[in-house]
Amino acid sequence: MAKSITATDAVRRFSDLLNTIKFKGVRYTIIRGGKAVATLGPATTSAHHTTLGELQELLTKLPSLGDETAAFEQDLKNIAKTQPILPKGRRWA
Repeated sequence: MAKSITATDAVRRFSDLLNTIKFKGVRYTIIRGGKAVATLGPATTSAHHTTLGELQELLTKLPSLGDETAAFEQDLKNIAKTQPILPKGRRWA
């Protein structure tokens, strides 16, 4: 899904837009005079690279592995508990 942004805002925030496109894969529709005139997005459709900051959220969204792998699931939970606390704000990406 593309986010809409005015041409003026795109010019003012161009560097931030490029970073958001690069690291999050967001696409932007540029609006000028109330009409869509361009789309700004990733140059290729490469796979999203997960950052260290997204790891904890990813682990919490994993489906249950079932009874036969309960020990493995517990190992993952124990590992997650021992990870260092990440800094607030920009998480290295």
